[in-house]
Amino acid sequence: MKDFIKIERGLGPEGRIAVVRFDRHDGINALSPEALRQLTAAARSFEDDSATSVVVLTGNSGAFSAGFDLKDAEGRSRKEMDLGTLRRHLKLGPRLTHAWQEMEQITIAAIEGFCIGGGVALAVALDFRVMGSDAHFRVPEIGLGMNMSWQSIPRMLHLMGPARTKQAVILADERISADEAYEWGLVEQVVDPGHAFDAAMELARKVAVQPPLSVAMTKLTVNRLAHALDDLASHMDVDQFALASLSEDHKESVEAFLGRRKPRFRGR
Repeated sequence: MKDFIKIERGLGPEGRIAVVRFDRHDGINALSPEALRQLTAAARSFEDDSATSVVVLTGNSGAFSAGFDLKDAEGRSRKEMDLGTLRRHLKLGPRLTHAWQEMEQITIAAIEGFCIGGGVALAVALDFRVMGSDAHFRVPEIGLGMNMSWQSIPRMLHLMGPARTKQAVILADERISADEAYEWGLVEQVVDPGHAFDAAMELARKVAVQPPLSVAMTKLTVNRLAHALDDLASHMDVDQFALASLSEDHKESVEAFLGRRKPRFRGR
């Protein structure tokens, strides 16, 4: 089985920075089920790591992630699953974003190229996002006959507010440029192309020199207050996703995507 993750620890001031590199070496960094598992395991590997204060997550030079891999054999097998099996399989995504959000360390996404769908869901689960000026976001789930899942809606709502969240999610074919993402509050910093990782590391160094316990406790307090109602607000998003994935519109959208044509939705 291929390893899509490389973890480097002991970097920066007092060795308190770690870097997680996600690269499938396919140019698009799609999130296959196996990639989701490996990224989740990477986050959980820091649970007892008291030596690390900051974790920078980066993709490759051309893509943070293209989102869920619609061509992956395991992913495509979902259409043959019964509802119970499907619900269990769909928990891979929310399990990933929850693992990254709950990390004690400060987390920073360094985003180059494109960040789409599940890649956006992962990015908004982190504490900070640094983006190359020629990069962009896109949330295509609704255009694929699905809902935006993985508890992403509450996280996006906290960052951007109701109207921008609706705009980002409902207008599925519209790209969100780096400048727009900064204006909307979706990212904290925009830098020259190819320098997102360097800027993320500079931010990480500023965090790493702060008292580790105070940083961790402050993050915990802010997250608990900000996300107190998130589970209540999004507890059904996996079931909504499962229901939407059984619709004729979803099947049509996937066939259209793979066939490189425009879908014809019928509300069924």
